[in-house]
Amino acid sequence: MRTSREEWRKRVERWKDSGLTAEQYASELGINAKTLQFWKYKLAKPAASAQRARRRPRVEAPLPLIEVQPASSDGSAFELELSGGKRLRIPVTFEVEALERLLAVLARTA
Repeated sequence: MRTSREEWRKRVERWKDSGLTAEQYASELGINAKTLQFWKYKLAKPAASAQRARRRPRVEAPLPLIEVQPASSDGSAFELELSGGKRLRIPVTFEVEALERLLAVLARTA
């Protein structure tokens, strides 16, 4: 069974409060000291992790669009035709960040 992030947060806090070394505290819990230290590091960096997650991916080589056209008669989607015959059908309710990530991946594999 996987241990939740919240449980690791509690363990790390209790460890800090205990005054014990990572090895001593981990031994008492029956866990690996390196894992405890890893979680201390990981939990100390939430702002940096969140910031990285919000960054938009860079498109290394833009994909040339050949054509944009409606993909459904009711206007609920549109289709992008890319070079190499690739087509993307995209609902009008798409998330910009998700489409940017997809286009970045396609550009790297083009």
